[in-house]
Amino acid sequence: MTETRRLGRSGIEVSALGIGCWAIGGPFWAGTPASPQPLGWGEVDDDESVRAIRRALELGVNFFDTANVYGAGHSEKILARALRGRRDEAVIATKFGGTFDEQTRFVGADDGSPEEVGRAVRASLRRLGTDRVDLYQLHINDLPVPQALELIPALEDLVTQGLIRAYGWSTDFPERAAAFAEAGVHCATVQADLSVLRGSFGVIPVADEHDLGVITRGPLAMGLLSGKYTADSKLPEDDVRGLSPEWMTYFTGGRPSAEFLNRIDAVRDVLTSGGRTLAQGALAWLWAYSGRTVPIPGCRTVAQVEENAGALAHGPLSPSELADVEKLLGR
Repeated sequence: MTETRRLGRSGIEVSALGIGCWAIGGPFWAGTPASPQPLGWGEVDDDESVRAIRRALELGVNFFDTANVYGAGHSEKILARALRGRRDEAVIATKFGGTFDEQTRFVGADDGSPEEVGRAVRASLRRLGTDRVDLYQLHINDLPVPQALELIPALEDLVTQGLIRAYGWSTDFPERAAAFAEAGVHCATVQADLSVLRGSFGVIPVADEHDLGVITRGPLAMGLLSGKYTADSKLPEDDVRGLSPEWMTYFTGGRPSAEFLNRIDAVRDVLTSGGRTLAQGALAWLWAYSGRTVPIPGCRTVAQVEENAGALAHGPLSPSELADVEKLLGR
């Protein structure tokens, strides 16, 4: 397949596969120390995270998507460590809008103010050890459109200063993505939850109309499409999937959703055709569904990076395979 895709009207070329850097941030929490809600994916091995990122570069994967809030700044620091001396080989996307304490690793209230944009980008640049962010994304899914549009002048100013190259919104609401794209000259992307199992399909027509790249988070359904989990699996309570906040529909009470496991069974044979693993088939579906998608599966180990990057050699599902999947899922 064409192993690069363009981040919309920014013209920035990235590998067709990215790496999501939420999990490598390690533990962080919402709530209070007396009643913590895990937001991370459990303990991580920072050295293995660094090896995984460097292995991704070796395999031609150059797009890394993080956020200031992941691990309360720790994800950005690990990405900086991994890319030391190799910054120009990578395209870095990070996000703003979350507030947190780097010492306690507890998050605070979201801040979608214009003042926060300038403060947050400088803090991210410090943690990332770089002089520019390639793609800077608003990380408040449901921020009211009038407040989001107030951010455009501040974001355009960061482009003028050379601190960022382009920006976008991580939102599952098509109308929000459209408003941001219409108002922002250097708005280049929308990031949305999308996998073969479910997702924000409505952002694709918006992306087509406004020439946006579509960064697809959750492409492996929070790990369900890795093939590792069965109805008997139970996730630990230090994992965001373990206590399963209400938005975590793929897992309930730390157990995989039976509904989604059934959907996987329905399409497993198509996704694993041609020697693909289940995860590789799920990525192939996204590439086939739209030429704008750049999936960003999370990776904590070298082995995960190698499996996901192996999807590039297989390329997208064929049009007939794509049609088969849609039919089997009743879409």
